[in-house]
Amino acid sequence: MEENKKPLSLLEKMKQKAREQKMYGGEQEDKSAGMKARDCPNCGAGRMQQDGLTHCAYCGFEFLSVTLTDGINIKKEDNSPQH
Repeated sequence: MEENKKPLSLLEKMKQKAREQKMYGGEQEDKSAGMKARDCPNCGAGRMQQDGLTHCAYCGFEFLSVTLTDGINIKKEDNSPQH
């Protein structure tokens, strides 16, 4: 025979749900830290490795030599951020 079970309190229900829930986004996978960066072959300055960056911000070395056409977000001229 089952003992007299009193209903769970709100706090006990919340604790139970917390124990039963799955991690958001699935299981965690362990991997070593990394950084996507390259050094400028001309001056050695670090730069983020991202598409669209055409020149070194420090020495002006040309990373990419491409022919651009006018688009919605890209213009024919150099699209590298100028500081």
